[in-house]
Amino acid sequence: MNKVIVNVQEIPLPDWSGSMCEFAVKVMEEIKRENWELSILLCDDKTITEMNTQYRKKAEPTDILSFTLGETIQDGDETIYLPGDIVISLDTLRENAKYFQIPEDEELRRLIIHGILHLDGMDHANPICANPETTDPMLILQEEILNKLKDKYIIPYSGENK
Repeated sequence: MNKVIVNVQEIPLPDWSGSMCEFAVKVMEEIKRENWELSILLCDDKTITEMNTQYRKKAEPTDILSFTLGETIQDGDETIYLPGDIVISLDTLRENAKYFQIPEDEELRRLIIHGILHLDGMDHANPICANPETTDPMLILQEEILNKLKDKYIIPYSGENK
């Protein structure tokens, strides 16, 4: 069974965080991962800018960061895989949704999928694709998963941190 743990920094815990966890679990099931324990941190632009500066040397906000851990732990008879952490700035999420003219809850679901795919080993710099002329396979898979799940698993994201 997959599990998602949500934390917040510099923002209140949103009332839709439980639905977000359920969606993340469905994404892990969709890519056929089992016994994952995923961590998601929701924050503001100030927090993600500090992390982006520290870890990527880019002194600017971004929508999502993923930090791969890739370790296993034993919990009784069960082996749990800790893929890592996803950090999402709700400030930049809002800006992106406005820029792309899409609902904020759709952008949130896209970012969750994106982060999980990164933690599963996919990367833009090294796409799993023999033909470099082809569109990024990670983004193709991301949109396929989003389209498959978007009407079934809704996150009642209000755009507010409440």
